Amino acid sequence: MIAAQPRTLLAFDFGLKRIGVAVGQTQTRSASRLTTVSVKREHPDWPAIAKLIETWTPDALVVGLPLNMDGSEQEMTLRAKRFGRQLEGRFGLPVHLVDERLTTREAKSRLKLEDRVDNGADPVAAQVILEGWFSEQSTSGGEQV
Repeated sequence: MIAAQPRTLLAFDFGLKRIGVAVGQTQTRSASRLTTVSVKREHPDWPAIAKLIETWTPDALVVGLPLNMDGSEQEMTLRAKRFGRQLEGRFGLPVHLVDERLTTREAKSRLKLEDRVDNGADPVAAQVILEGWFSEQSTSGGEQV
């Protein structure tokens, strides 16, 4: 059996003021927080995102999909989907949308355990989103990159 080639992914925790970013790879199914990208007047800092993509050369992108607790969509769901379409269109990479319910809570919990202040929650939330994607791939029996 031939092992699958390791793939690199960037994950985004979309927000109206900030976008958290994390990186991970399929071989170890691990994710690491990277940085926060600013959003001004509803426009992400596309040059900063392009630099991250140029630096990490991901095979795919993962975007957190904010849903209500009952699984229904909300205004932020539509905005996150739009952001995902923009990523796909600008960079020509596949974009996977992942349910991000409770990721911010998990991110804040991790930061509290690290005795860090809350202003670093966005990249941690992106890390949690990517870990969730890896988990989904494990349970579905496949790797969609």
